[in-house]
Amino acid sequence: MSRELLTGRAHLAALAEALAGFESEVDRIEGWGRHLARVLLSGGRLLAAGNGGSAAHAQHLTSELVGRYRDDRPAFSALALHAEGSSLTAITNDYGAEEAFARQVRAHGRPGDVLVALSTSGGSPNVLAAAAAALQCEMTVWALTGRYPNPLARLAHDALCIPAPATATVQEVHQVAVHLICAAVDAAVGVSSPAAREAAR
Repeated sequence: MSRELLTGRAHLAALAEALAGFESEVDRIEGWGRHLARVLLSGGRLLAAGNGGSAAHAQHLTSELVGRYRDDRPAFSALALHAEGSSLTAITNDYGAEEAFARQVRAHGRPGDVLVALSTSGGSPNVLAAAAAALQCEMTVWALTGRYPNPLARLAHDALCIPAPATATVQEVHQVAVHLICAAVDAAVGVSSPAAREAAR
């Protein structure tokens, strides 16, 4: 990541550049959403894990699925693993910080469920351990990371890697990806109609 602090217009310019590059990933991210809709409709679950700002994105994603993104629909099962405070602290105390998410994955994850693993560095040990546990549980693992290559992207079934110079820019594009996943889920479920421009593609 860049050591120069992007402020003001430089921050916005970096974000605009990253979003322009992200456009080529939209179809793939919407494919994630359609796959996730099938999992959720069949009674499966989404787990999400990240640290710091990535934890906030994980919780944003799960809250949109348990609640709603825009239009009313059935509640879906989705857990942000950092938000399970008592479990998180007990596991960290008894098994170490690296196991904080992985043990929860082994508790809640089932074959066919999905783990969304978020790490701007792609190297967070607790997120990597969670992804490895999910693979052992025969879950689908998707990663949202910064620049490729990184260990998490290599471990996941599929990864969105944002080649931006600043952590903040990576996180901002990840937030857009979260919303695209949620919109794709709702469109696939049939509670929302895609905009005419998208439907015509």
